[in-house]
Amino acid sequence: MKIRKIRLALLLLASVFVFTDTYAQSTSSKHPVYVLVHGAWHGGWCWQRVSNLLREHGDIVYTPTLSGLGEHKNILSPAVNLETHISDIVNLIEMEDLHNVILVGHSYAGTVIAGVADRIPERLSKLVFLDAILPENGQSAFSIQPKAVQDAMAKAAEKDDGLTLPAWSAETFGVSNPTDISWVNARLAGQPFRTFTQPLVLQHPYGNHLPLIYIACTVKMLPAIVPFAEKTKNSKDWQYYALATGHDAMITEPGKTAALLESFAK
Repeated sequence: MKIRKIRLALLLLASVFVFTDTYAQSTSSKHPVYVLVHGAWHGGWCWQRVSNLLREHGDIVYTPTLSGLGEHKNILSPAVNLETHISDIVNLIEMEDLHNVILVGHSYAGTVIAGVADRIPERLSKLVFLDAILPENGQSAFSIQPKAVQDAMAKAAEKDDGLTLPAWSAETFGVSNPTDISWVNARLAGQPFRTFTQPLVLQHPYGNHLPLIYIACTVKMLPAIVPFAEKTKNSKDWQYYALATGHDAMITEPGKTAALLESFAK
């Protein structure tokens, strides 16, 4: 009986060592870690082509869907706002215990990743804004729009009692292939309107001292994006890159998008 107990104790001790070693390897992986955050009306689904390419090279990739959108459209409610979306990404990174994350935000998600960086900069390595808007402290995705656009957005949201902003068509985002247009339009969902209207609140300087990278999609640029592309192109605080494609680069040019993202890990 005593020998059996000793053997059991040794077995348990060995399993602890194996678990600890495996955990240490997983948390200190040399492979790049990407968290790709989609823009308005989209979902994690829009990154499929890019994430597949990155994973083929051994990269670790997460493509979360923000609350109220994509497969989470069933939890849409008036309570979903910008803070909800920032918390979605903060919680993912903390629960998965991710470190040295290259955090990528497309379009509207520029607002989201700026909020994430303000809270957990120690878990991030770089911020990548893919054809994104860049509201600053006290601004919102809604407030930075011209007055005429604000009025049009508010009127459109009235159709859903102010709960959501109806989705724009895939063509608006630069998707031109008929098959892709059908695929994207079938998945777009109304954007929770309060995610646009709630101001971004930052406690630290924009980007929280992390490297800032901007990728402009230069084919038929969305008017709302142009000022931010020009601002970053002419700023010493930003690394600026251009992709000759439409706004939804992850769909229209997944290979070039993935290659550019991978270059940031070197």
